[in-house]
Amino acid sequence: MNTAPSKAHGSHVQGMLLMCVGVACLSANDAIAKALTDGYSPLQILFLRNVIALPFTIGIALLMGGRAALRSHRPAAHLLRGALWVGAALMFFTSFIYLPLAEATALIFVAPFFITVISALFLGEDVGWRRWMAVLVGFLGVLLIIRPGGAAFQVISLLPVATALVYALLMLSARWVDKRESVWTLLVYLTGAGALLSALIVPFVWVPVRAGDLWLFAGIAIFGTAGMTMMTQAFRLAPAVVVAPLDYTGLLWATLFGWLIWRESLDLITVFGATIIIASGVVTILREHRTAS
Repeated sequence: MNTAPSKAHGSHVQGMLLMCVGVACLSANDAIAKALTDGYSPLQILFLRNVIALPFTIGIALLMGGRAALRSHRPAAHLLRGALWVGAALMFFTSFIYLPLAEATALIFVAPFFITVISALFLGEDVGWRRWMAVLVGFLGVLLIIRPGGAAFQVISLLPVATALVYALLMLSARWVDKRESVWTLLVYLTGAGALLSALIVPFVWVPVRAGDLWLFAGIAIFGTAGMTMMTQAFRLAPAVVVAPLDYTGLLWATLFGWLIWRESLDLITVFGATIIIASGVVTILREHRTAS
């Protein structure tokens, strides 16, 4: 009896479940970050998040990859990726001060479109007309949300879009990392570089941490690390075309957290724009899968 198909199916289901739970954890991470922006600079939030998370990421890396997971063949590449990570996180956390959580989350979902544009214009990759159409439709969704020129337009709405651009560069920069290094190595060095770089300037914005907020800082570190770990494992257990679209469930969690904590709500135009972004993103993922097959 051939059990290979059933094993593959089971692996795919595990990957999907891990992806869903991982996305929920990262959404909780974002909600806690937004709550903390009431009393702390986004830079201080990011610094403490990375410092607290670093021992967890090292432990996970040792468990999953052994001591080899802590060895880097190109430390400079990780330092550059850390700078991109700090920049993206700072812009995203700053947007939480002014925007509803779900709106900021919806706008950051344009990152796959930036990856397509950068790959075509600067990396010389072949991008078909269908993927270009998905990019254009996705940016139409962005315009519906930010509504440039309209009464509801806020310049701050461009911050999550800029975050998506830097995040796309972060994803593409993984190509500069030595191929002998595992995803666990990337996780450790990304967290460590983020802690190191943010430590250089956090003294200028530091305020004493209230004792009652310590559990929130611990929570953002634990949820963030757990989310990244589970999503990484999801991509190891199932094909990207199966698990990647589940990343968009983050918008549901962001909407739920925003309503429960701050009574935030999205208007119909924003919901329509977010739907367009998600639909275009799923099409892009499917096209990537077919091209790679």
